[in-house]
Amino acid sequence: MAPSSEDGNSLFNFVVRDGNGVKGLTDSGLSKVPDQYIQPPNEQFGKTTAAHPHDQPAIDLSGLDGPNHDQVVEAVAKAAETLGFFQVVKHGVPVQLLEAVKEGAHRFFGQPTEKKAVYMKGVSTSPLVKYGTSFLPEVEKTLEWKDFLNMVYTNDEDALQHWPNQCKEAALEYLNTSTQLVRRLLAALIGHLGVRVDESRVEALIGLRMVNMNFYPPCPNPELTVGVGRHSDLGILTVLLQDGIGGLYVKVEDDTNSRRNRGEEWMEIPPIPGALVINVGDTLQILSNGRYKSAEHKVRTTSTQSRVSIPLFTMPRSSEKIAPLPHLVERDGVARYQEFIFDDYMNNFFSNAHEGKKPLEFAQINSQ
Repeated sequence: MAPSSEDGNSLFNFVVRDGNGVKGLTDSGLSKVPDQYIQPPNEQFGKTTAAHPHDQPAIDLSGLDGPNHDQVVEAVAKAAETLGFFQVVKHGVPVQLLEAVKEGAHRFFGQPTEKKAVYMKGVSTSPLVKYGTSFLPEVEKTLEWKDFLNMVYTNDEDALQHWPNQCKEAALEYLNTSTQLVRRLLAALIGHLGVRVDESRVEALIGLRMVNMNFYPPCPNPELTVGVGRHSDLGILTVLLQDGIGGLYVKVEDDTNSRRNRGEEWMEIPPIPGALVINVGDTLQILSNGRYKSAEHKVRTTSTQSRVSIPLFTMPRSSEKIAPLPHLVERDGVARYQEFIFDDYMNNFFSNAHEGKKPLEFAQINSQ
C-alpha cells in the first residue's frame, strides 16, 4: 500500500528508493495527486500555457535521395533554425519496429516492482541500464510524473547481454536504424551551414547514444503536474517516438517584446502515425554558433490512460571538445560559446533539476 502523501519521507522512499515509481502510486488506487507532485502555478498546464497545435506537415525524407533533395534540406534547416522541432515520415525506420518498441516499453513497465528494481541506480549490475523515476528526485523541489528506463549503447553484443529482455531486441534495432537517420539529418544540417566536417568527427559527435523509455501513468489531476519539466536536450539530435496519446509541447520563441504581454506560448506536437519527432539539442546549437536552436519543451500528463515515449539521444563522446565550428565563427565575426569538454557539460546538466535552457549558460560567452 502506498504511504500517505502527507508523510513526505515515506512517500519518497516508496516511490524513489523502493523502486515503486509513479506507477506504484497509481496502482495503489490514488485518488488525488500528492503534494510532492504539484507544480508551482507558473509551471502548471492549463493556467499559464497558451498552446496551439503544430500545423506544419511532416517532412518526407524520401526526397533526400531524389530531385527534391535541396527542398527537403531547406525544410529541415528552416525547422532547426526556428522551432528546433520537426516531424519526419518515410524516414527508414520500419513502422512495425516502432510498434514493437512501444510494446516492449509497456511490457517492461507492466512488470512487478521487484523485476524493475533490479535496474535501479546503485543496484543495477550493469552500468548500461538504469531504472528510475522523475528526473533527479534527490534535488528536485517538485517531482515529475514519470518513470523511466535508460539504456546506454556501447555495442550490439553488450546491449543484447545487459538490456532488459522485455525490450532489448526492438530497442537495439530502433537505436541502430534511427542512428542512420541521425547521420542523414546531420549531414544535411551541417551541409546547409556551408561547412565540411569529416566522417570521423561526425561519428565522435554522435558517439554516445542512449535509448530512454518513458512511462507516464494516468494522473488524477493532470492540470497540476508535468510528465517532464521544461528543458532542452543536451546532445546533437534527439529522435523521439510518441504513442498515439501525445502530450509533447514546445516553447515558441519570439524575439519581439510583444510576448511579454501575452505570456509564454507553447506549441503542441501532435502524434502522426508512423512519424518520428526530431529535435535539436544544445550541442548542435553550440556547434552552429546559435544558428540552429535547441527547443525548450515539456510533457503533460493525462487522466485517461498510460502512455509511453521513447527518445534516442545522440551526443558527443564524453572526451570530445565542443565549440562553435571555426568557419562559422569567422563568418559571424564572433564566437557565442566557449570551448569545453562535453563530459563537463553533461555533468552540469545532470546535477540540476530541469530549468528550461539554463544549462546553455555553462557555455555562453555573451547573453543570447
